[in-house]
This record gives sequence, structure tokens and C-alpha cells, in this order.
Amino acid sequence: MQVSAGIALFRIRVEIEMLIGHPGGPLWARRDKGSWSIPKGLVEAGEEPFEAAVREFTEETGFSLGAGPVIPLGTVTQRSGKRVTAWAVRGDADPMALSSNPVEMTWPRGSGRRISFPELDRVIWAGPEEARLKLNQAQADFVRRLHEKLAG
Repeated sequence: MQVSAGIALFRIRVEIEMLIGHPGGPLWARRDKGSWSIPKGLVEAGEEPFEAAVREFTEETGFSLGAGPVIPLGTVTQRSGKRVTAWAVRGDADPMALSSNPVEMTWPRGSGRRISFPELDRVIWAGPEEARLKLNQAQADFVRRLHEKLAG
């Protein structure tokens, strides 16, 4: 079973907004609803999940985290079986400054041709309703959990 860890960067404007990312590459180019994610990635052997979350956040966005409080959001299991553990951190970032690490894949499938593209092709600040619609269905629960933690 794959285990990923991620950071839900959030800010408070008129409402709580969460930074979410759209995966790059041809498989995701025309997908929107349910295809976005918090910046996250696989936890490597011997790595602490929170350390993996911070590393993946930086690799996928190019942004660094401040020293603010860390809010655990727990774990969800995606339809694929992948488990994602997340933490929320308050901060701010300019989506136009996104600098995502490149990934490679064979495209079209079976062609032997390798293409390279950014892991995330864009990030946005999304309010609760937009985040619930755009995020992977399982990860949408992180929106509810963040609101509950901030209200409590």
C-alpha cells in the first residue's frame, strides 16, 4: 500500500482558503473536478511522514513553509488505496511563483517516447466549496477537518 504525506497550506481572507494543485501532464490536462490535490508525495523508507510532507510540498511548489503551528488533519484513503496523511500550516504564497519539480513518463503509452512536465502545472487558492469540488474525493475531507480544528 502506498503512503503519501502532504501539506495543506491555508490562509484566512474573507473565508479559509487552501492552496491546492493540479497535476501536470497529458493524463490530467482536461480534468478538473476531483483531480486536484494538496501538495503531497510518497513517504520514503525511514522517513518521518511530516518530514516527507514538507519535502514534497517544497519539491512540488517551490515554496517554503513558515514556522507557524502545525495542525494534524489525519489520514484519508483514496479510491486507489493510497493513504494520504496531511498537516495544515498557515501561510501565504503567490500561485504565479509556482516552481514544480519535473517528472517524466512515456507518452503516448507504448510509444517509447519520453516527455517531461511539471508535477503540478498550477496551484490556486480555493475557498471551501471550490476546494471540495476540485480535490480528490477522499482529500476533500481535509477541508472539513481543517474547518473543525480552526473552529474548535
